[in-house]
Amino acid sequence: MAVPPERPSRIALVAFPGVRAFDVSVITEVWGVDRTDRGVPAFDLRRVASEPAPVPLRGGLSLTPDRTLAWLTRADLIVVPGLDDHVTPAPGPVLDALRRAHARGTPIAALCGGAFTLAQAGLLDGRRAVTHWNLTEMLRARHPEVTVMRDALFLHDDNIWTSAGTAAGIDLCLHLVRTAQGAEAAATIARSMVTAPFRTGTQAQFIEHPTPRADRDADALAEARAYALTCLAEPHTVAGLAARAGMSARTFARRFQATTGTTPMRWLITQRIAAAQKLLERTDLPLPEVARRAGFGSEVTMRQHFATHLATSPRDYRLAFHDRGEQERG
Repeated sequence: MAVPPERPSRIALVAFPGVRAFDVSVITEVWGVDRTDRGVPAFDLRRVASEPAPVPLRGGLSLTPDRTLAWLTRADLIVVPGLDDHVTPAPGPVLDALRRAHARGTPIAALCGGAFTLAQAGLLDGRRAVTHWNLTEMLRARHPEVTVMRDALFLHDDNIWTSAGTAAGIDLCLHLVRTAQGAEAAATIARSMVTAPFRTGTQAQFIEHPTPRADRDADALAEARAYALTCLAEPHTVAGLAARAGMSARTFARRFQATTGTTPMRWLITQRIAAAQKLLERTDLPLPEVARRAGFGSEVTMRQHFATHLATSPRDYRLAFHDRGEQERG
């Protein structure tokens, strides 16, 4: 979602009766608050609906659109909130407008049950998608053409993003900011929302199943993660982290994945990528030094992980975000 620096990124919130007030609030909090005084790029968030009349929401609330669907032709990103009733039919004009937007190449993101809206439009046919873990079977049954994934917090397939339930919508919105505007902008927004700039793992960690864990084990795992974060530049192994937690390597790995939804080494790579992003945005350190401080050991290894996880190189990432951040903080 490349946006010329001379204008704000244009975000369209698509509203129709039945969309969730919580998701509307998340979208508004991420893109509708002016944080330019803290170095976050300006956003132009518009509430878009078929008609200019107020859109009723649950709980006696309503949302007043400030643009009609025609504005979607100007949007850099379209975000569809989840639904109170997950099979709420979207108005025909909304579905048609979403189809046209996707055909134009505009990125579209759906939060939680918003995946049902995209499925109604046929945009998820033959593509992977995710929704709240408790709705996966319903989405599969109603839209068998969709490859419904169960565990991911959010997914990207052919310029379409879908996310799991409730808080995962925040994860996706921050990820979209991080992708387009950089890790520092996403982290600043996350801090103002008092939430993590990103969560690792999958929604497997939240699915209801009988896996009781002692508080002692949870504390030990948290201590091991905290230690790794304070010493990212040091080499870490599962055995070494397990020893700090007072567990065998096998037990540590099993309980770590049950708690976080990912493996210790995948979690560590994610943390190192995030640390490298901040160093690339905030400093002029040479790339080998960035790699060392983030714990990659070498620039080559860091470059490989950036290519795999961010689809870019450290050098290109710095070119995209370092100067912008310096200018806006200056």
